[in-house]
Amino acid sequence: MFAHAVMRALRKNKTLRYGVPMLVSALLIVGGSVGLREFSQIRYDAVKIKKIKDSTFDDWKNIRGPRPWEDPDLLQGQNPEIRSTKTT
Repeated sequence: MFAHAVMRALRKNKTLRYGVPMLVSALLIVGGSVGLREFSQIRYDAVKIKKIKDSTFDDWKNIRGPRPWEDPDLLQGQNPEIRSTKTT
């Protein structure tokens, strides 16, 4: 008997009857927009990778990035006098 009364009260509640489906549909629209943006970005990133694969790397040089405690100018070869000394 109690379950029947609760179900009847829920059916009469206008917020649950009209508001919740409206919120769900709004969330689906916003979520779909975000998802579509992400999938579109994957397509553009794949095109960039394809162009990188096709390029030649004959003049490529490997340069190590600086660690947090190192001076970035040292590793890029901009100051060769200081590069010979050990950094602390």
